[in-house]
Amino acid sequence: MHKKKNYVGRLGYSYRRNLHERFIESILFLSALLSVVIMLAIIVMLVKESVIFFQHVSIWEFLTDTQWTPLFDDAHYGILPLVAGTVVSSMVALIVALPLGTIIAIYLSEFAPFAVREVAKPFLELLGGVPTVVYGYFALLFVTPLLQMIFPELPGFSLLSAGLVMGIMIIPYVSSMTEDAMRAVPMHLREGSYAMGATRFQTAIRVVAPAAFSGIAAAYILGISRAVGETMVVAIAAGMQPNLTWNPMEPAATITAYIVQVSLGDLPHGSIGYQTIFAAGLTLLLMTLVFNIIGHLLRKRYREIY
Repeated sequence: MHKKKNYVGRLGYSYRRNLHERFIESILFLSALLSVVIMLAIIVMLVKESVIFFQHVSIWEFLTDTQWTPLFDDAHYGILPLVAGTVVSSMVALIVALPLGTIIAIYLSEFAPFAVREVAKPFLELLGGVPTVVYGYFALLFVTPLLQMIFPELPGFSLLSAGLVMGIMIIPYVSSMTEDAMRAVPMHLREGSYAMGATRFQTAIRVVAPAAFSGIAAAYILGISRAVGETMVVAIAAGMQPNLTWNPMEPAATITAYIVQVSLGDLPHGSIGYQTIFAAGLTLLLMTLVFNIIGHLLRKRYREIY
């Protein structure tokens, strides 16, 4: 009887326990709210400063002018050279990161023994913890001379070198999220595929990967956003000169590299040249937003609920 009373007491209403749960719930809510507030503050700051910039420069000129020379006497404010540099370097990085990251994820999820996976995955994720400035000098001092042995005409700074190293840097993000998405696929789908006579490779490609498509799409969008927003690698290895080119073997500046260049403090606060970094930052934010919306639509369209 005494044990039964204690058991009922633990299950009954407790003011202290309820207060403790409410406190934990409040902490979690405030943590989630903080991220939203910070994001809204960033958007407000970018929009507010960009409005001041667009009072002096028309949006049409900003979007169509093919020259970006806001720091020269003959100033031009066309964002296209920076957008081109960002897109080209990101495309080179994604050509490297998406296929390799997916292949690594398929191996770790479907083929690797448990001992190999437990060792390989932490080392792979450790690759994502290397400071980006180290990747930048790796691209400049190792990858670029290596590429110049293959392409002698390659200059000392190029989008190709920066993009290749960015791709290596992004591989851990893509492979880790893709592997998690594939391992979340229920085992009975694999067993059904094996029962129909499919091989492990056929099961991985035709059953597991389509079933995990929403998670794989999220990994790809994260990789794209990471490539578009990378700063130090392109600032060190791609050059800082705005150049409207779609050739990855030429030097060019990206949006993030230009923001770093102007943020060094050489321009007076409040000048039109200083305001350009906010307009460029807003452009980068909108580009990332478009990719995230596409990823959200893909996840919503192809999400599987088990």
